[in-house]
Amino acid sequence: MVDQTLLHELKEYIDLHQEELTLPDVCESSYRLDSEQLEADFPKYSSLEEFIIENEQPSFRQELFSHIDEKGLKDPEVYKRAGMDRQHFSKIRSNPDYRIGRNPAIALSLALQLDLDEAEELLNTAGYSLSFSDPFDLVIRFCFEKKIFGLIDVNELLDSVNLKPLTG
Repeated sequence: MVDQTLLHELKEYIDLHQEELTLPDVCESSYRLDSEQLEADFPKYSSLEEFIIENEQPSFRQELFSHIDEKGLKDPEVYKRAGMDRQHFSKIRSNPDYRIGRNPAIALSLALQLDLDEAEELLNTAGYSLSFSDPFDLVIRFCFEKKIFGLIDVNELLDSVNLKPLTG
């Protein structure tokens, strides 16, 4: 059960991060890129394959199992903490082309008890991020920052601000 102090901290956290950020107007800038500068900043690749080889990063699957191995965890430990069944986890392990959903990716990040930076890196490998403009994402960020990794607690915090649960 999540206590009232934590709920109050969560509400303050959401309010703080939902304030508008003011950025300088790029259109008013006198800085202009010329074609020579663009060419220097962005190297040309002779082919798409070369670009992919130079820029490809490890997949979600590779990073997930790397974290599991580094932490000395067993698969059942991880998928149970993530509220995931064995079949779903098996798809991730056995199919290199499997595209994980956002919420299961977040749940696995919590199950691994990653810090916020590690979680964001892992989510990024699946094509996801945690924004500062979405209340759901702010609750998840709050949980990582406060080291709240249990799904019951995370779902309770989401429910406390009238958001859908991460799992179930």
